[in-house]
Amino acid sequence: MTESDDTARRAAEADPRGLIREAYRMAIGPAECRSILLDWALGQPTAGPAEIARLLDLYAGEAPDHPMTTVLREGLATPAAPRRRGRRAHGAAGDGSAKE
Repeated sequence: MTESDDTARRAAEADPRGLIREAYRMAIGPAECRSILLDWALGQPTAGPAEIARLLDLYAGEAPDHPMTTVLREGLATPAAPRRRGRRAHGAAGDGSAKE
């Protein structure tokens, strides 16, 4: 098996519909890249950090400045801890728990 055959096989496994490959061929911005990545993720049985890392390995080397590379790297970043916003739900009007 040649190196190009191996790369094609790995690409077919990581990106079976070719969405990410095609995104790298287009002149698009970050918003479009996020939309394409979401579409890719919804079509995958698993779409976690390992799968995103495989996409970076496959495509980012030839286009390090492409917006998709940035979006994929953002997908690998650990999200910040969620912060609570607003009032506490306990006893708030309309939630059925407040005593009248």
